[in-house]
Amino acid sequence: MDSSIDGVRTKPLKWMKDDRGQLMEILRCNDDIFRGFGQVYVTTCKPDVVKAWHYHRKQEDSFVPLVGTLRVGLYDSRDDSPTKGNAMEFILTPDDPYVLQIPRGVMHGFECVGEQEAMVMNVPNMPFDREHPDELRTDPFDNDIPFKWNASRGG
Repeated sequence: MDSSIDGVRTKPLKWMKDDRGQLMEILRCNDDIFRGFGQVYVTTCKPDVVKAWHYHRKQEDSFVPLVGTLRVGLYDSRDDSPTKGNAMEFILTPDDPYVLQIPRGVMHGFECVGEQEAMVMNVPNMPFDREHPDELRTDPFDNDIPFKWNASRGG
């Protein structure tokens, strides 16, 4: 598995703590990584489940871990990419948080690592269009992608 995919970017995050609790600033409109705002949503993944593979033609995703640990897989299937065929892995956890930005055309998915249901926030640059979804799917296990999931079932 190669270690880079063109256009994938990260932004380190930091928890600010005091005696009242914690705060974490995630994205600002003046961040280099900011690509626009479409919506914000939260999704969860149960232990031993993988949510994969899919990609978008127009949308870029920006994942941020909130609860538990996620193993994110990326695969560059873009014909015009200098990193076509490369796969990457990221471990997302709120203990060492960062924004993971996934460019359009890069196949991606994730699985829950551990016994706790994991939760990730996504800040895509476009709103979801229910009439014309910008989401193309591939089976998580039956494919030619050089990335193997540890989870035993898709979700």
